[in-house]
Amino acid sequence: MLVVGDVITDVVARHRGPLAAGTDTAAAVRTLPGGAGANVACWAAHRGCPDVRLLGRVGADAAAWHERELSACGVRPLLVVDPEAPTGTVICLVDQGASAERTFLTDSGASLRLDPGDWSSTLLDGVARLHLSGYLFFSEPSRALASAALESARARGVPVSLDPASAGFLAKLGVDRFLALAEDVDLLLPSRDEACLLTGLPDPADAAAELSRRIPLVVAKLGGDGALVARSGTVRAHVPAAPATARDTTGAGDAFTGAFLAALLAGAEPEAAAVGGCEAGATAVERVGGRPEAAPPAR
Repeated sequence: MLVVGDVITDVVARHRGPLAAGTDTAAAVRTLPGGAGANVACWAAHRGCPDVRLLGRVGADAAAWHERELSACGVRPLLVVDPEAPTGTVICLVDQGASAERTFLTDSGASLRLDPGDWSSTLLDGVARLHLSGYLFFSEPSRALASAALESARARGVPVSLDPASAGFLAKLGVDRFLALAEDVDLLLPSRDEACLLTGLPDPADAAAELSRRIPLVVAKLGGDGALVARSGTVRAHVPAAPATARDTTGAGDAFTGAFLAALLAGAEPEAAAVGGCEAGATAVERVGGRPEAAPPAR
């Protein structure tokens, strides 16, 4: 599987209670590797996908670190080092209350500077699925790269999955524009908010069903309410969430996507793959950061 998407440095600040304006708020702060595309790749490898590759763009400031972290998770990094922009950084503010909900402050940096010059159809050699992070659609250079990748995949008969990535950025891009860019994908994996935004429908089941009239398979991620699997205008399954005690919800959707794609590539039906996705999401929220535990170094 080839994943094309963002590689980000996450600064995770876990605080309890409201932020205190104009003064200090005590927090546990960690710097961790992240990025939706990179997280999906790591979870896919963690869940048994044997050959996961990641194309992304980083700055020289953190390129070596990100390569090591991806390799430690079993991902083959195909990182382009940007000569000008630093690696993207996200500040993740995580409330340590019961929901462990997070708020992102995002500086995309080099991650959205991927462009068609970074793409070659040979990147699809031996690839059974192409997965695109929706963040690619939020800048002109990376949109052009995503279009080139989709064209190459279509020419080779490689199926393509897409995660819309961010309801906030999606609203700025525009629903019609996003759906036009996504018309050649066979699998869409939106969150609850993204599915509702893309359709204008308030109920996520209705939204997933409506999206599946345009895209063959839609899997809507509902967090603590599990996931919906929709095809041909109908919700075929509602998979419950796996039980978990949340510490940090950062990357839970990426964990679901990575595990779902790994199961799909292993031959599972979408409904069974969604069960694995929910299990990975539950594992993710009990950890700090968006990645699975790295494999121990070989002796």
